[in-house]
Amino acid sequence: MMDSYRPKWLNEVPTPSYVVEEQRLIHNLDILKGVQDRTGCHILLAQKAFSMFHFYPLISKYLKGTTASGLFEAKLAHEEFPGENHIFSPAYQDKDFSEILAICDHIVFNSINQLKKFAPLAKAAGRSYGLRINPEHSTQPEEHAIYDPCFGDSRLGTKLSELEQALNEDPADEFLYGISGLHFHTLCEQGAEPLAETLAAVENRFGKYFDKLEWLNFGGGHHISRDGYNIDLLENCIKNIQKKYRLKVYIEPGEAVALDAGFLVTTVLDIIEATEQNGRKSAIAILDTSAACHMPDVLEMPYRPPLMNSGEANEKAYTYTLAGPTCLAGDTIGIYSFDKPLAVGERLIFGDMAIYSMVKNNTFNGMPLPTICAVDSTGKVELVREFGYEDFKMRL
Repeated sequence: MMDSYRPKWLNEVPTPSYVVEEQRLIHNLDILKGVQDRTGCHILLAQKAFSMFHFYPLISKYLKGTTASGLFEAKLAHEEFPGENHIFSPAYQDKDFSEILAICDHIVFNSINQLKKFAPLAKAAGRSYGLRINPEHSTQPEEHAIYDPCFGDSRLGTKLSELEQALNEDPADEFLYGISGLHFHTLCEQGAEPLAETLAAVENRFGKYFDKLEWLNFGGGHHISRDGYNIDLLENCIKNIQKKYRLKVYIEPGEAVALDAGFLVTTVLDIIEATEQNGRKSAIAILDTSAACHMPDVLEMPYRPPLMNSGEANEKAYTYTLAGPTCLAGDTIGIYSFDKPLAVGERLIFGDMAIYSMVKNNTFNGMPLPTICAVDSTGKVELVREFGYEDFKMRL
């Protein structure tokens, strides 16, 4: 896809720019809505991955609502997204909770302590609230421990032993301070097979309490819109829980909504050639895009983003290390090869840049934030947001 696609808008946008295409979003949303329609589950946009509210009116036509990781995301959804407004946080603050109660329909607590503290307020406000659980069953490879909520010392989710201790200590007639659901989120960019495996562990540990609940939330990390994803298995998982326990099922994909829908356009600023004398293995192309500032997952995961019309190192005739303009020595995006030498002023296009890009970028070194652009279904480009010096200064 990245080698065959040459967008008409390439030279219309400034650089660096995030560019999100409406038609690619619709492709993903059609897939998600199909799952929703065939199963009756409620699919929510996880805003932590994609919060470009320019497209919220579009997304709300397909999905039932959003989920937030804190007050600000919840406020954004309340203002911009017509639909259900869910929230989860590892710990809520007293100063925020009255506002959360005013705008959120569903509230998920992370621990028994938080549940005990805030449940009376949530109940009095008529909100549906639940508890995040830790199934203690990991499907993540060991190198992804930072993304694994089931690793040994995880702070995310209540374990079965903690839940049962709370039940023993709570003399109330209602189940566990009045919760109406349980939430688990253990996947990261995974297929339906790890979900089925995790769901079996959840049912084995916590299933004896399902008859006291109204809903079960499967969390996020489902790559539903990825080619080859086993949608039939996902739908069977949803339908089985609904039929067996009469529970409403929620799922919260973030990446699946905007997967492969966005790009980051950059310009080559300088070329530092490789020579035998300096011992450099490849030439270096300095871009006006920074891995550290504009695509942090490249350094954090780590992650090598797809690049249009390129190959792996030494796969094509000319190999370059692509690097950013900051003072961070490790501000490198990756090693790519090309059929022709790169030239100063040339534009490059990185793919898969809608998710975890705009929501994570920063202004380290005073780097300007990329312009945000949208391309509608007719191919028309809209400059949604441009940033300048004041956007850097206001954060300091």
